[in-house]
Amino acid sequence: MVSIWLFLLPCLSLVSVSSAEKGLEFPRYDGKDRVIDINDKNYKKALKKHSMLCLFYHEPVADNKELQKQHQMTELVLELVAQVMEEKDIGFGMVDSLKDAKVAKKLDLEEEGSVYVFKDDRVIEFDGLLSANTLVEFLLDLLEEPVEIIENALELKAFDRMEEDIRIIGYFKSEDSEHYEAFKEAAENFQPYIKFFATFEKSVAKELTLKLNEVDFYEPFMEEPVTIPGRPHSEKELVEFITQHRRPTLRKLRAEDMFETWEDDIEGIHIVAFAEEEDPGEDVKHYERAAQGQRHAPVGILMIKSNQTNKENTYRTLIYTRYQCKGN
Repeated sequence: MVSIWLFLLPCLSLVSVSSAEKGLEFPRYDGKDRVIDINDKNYKKALKKHSMLCLFYHEPVADNKELQKQHQMTELVLELVAQVMEEKDIGFGMVDSLKDAKVAKKLDLEEEGSVYVFKDDRVIEFDGLLSANTLVEFLLDLLEEPVEIIENALELKAFDRMEEDIRIIGYFKSEDSEHYEAFKEAAENFQPYIKFFATFEKSVAKELTLKLNEVDFYEPFMEEPVTIPGRPHSEKELVEFITQHRRPTLRKLRAEDMFETWEDDIEGIHIVAFAEEEDPGEDVKHYERAAQGQRHAPVGILMIKSNQTNKENTYRTLIYTRYQCKGN
């Protein structure tokens, strides 16, 4: 596994850099300590104090200077995120897997090096690149409503342009509808990784060819959606269908969930394909055609947009099997 990550590292660094350039503007760290060490005495208070609590679960700090430096850099990332999000009522803490083992067990923290976000009764694991801009955008998405409402043609056009994402959209009578409530509760299970939309407008539903209480599932880069059978749906039915079908045939490697994507343990073959970052059009169309033909097969195409500086790798395709990735 390590060897493959070393192969991909130049591309992943480009992902994070380009995101930072187009995304949020970050201030300099002001030196104020906002990230606390979570222990058995203060974790309950921290959970009650904040609407959301973001915890980094880490292995004990080693004597090795290089590892200590890496830990300090991670702590600095968290401090900067905490500074940017200071007015959002989000708490930040660190949990040592050895020193704070009791707390980790109570909070069901399992994977060292992971960030866990506690929101209401949910625990969301951040499975992305641990950079300040990526984590901030992840947390901001979590603060949003789990369902975005589409009311007019302009908003519908914006929805149509989101071809790189999994999208779920339903048509309901009103916000008071029990079926919309089930849809909204299902959305909370996948926030912020999967985007949910709803409309209460007949004109929008007509453009989407949606019937009342019908829900469509849009796979990334696919021309036509899949209608979830059996309307109206309960929360459980929606969660089960989306969980079963959430692994796309073609997907872009994204900073916010790249580890979850890479460690997808479905049996079969993955294809890692490189597309030119500045002009990805022809590359993406080629991969879309390939994905259309493999939509119902146990095959996945993982697309990484690279830069001219990595041009020799841009058109290389690495085919690997899941069992080869495990244990390497």
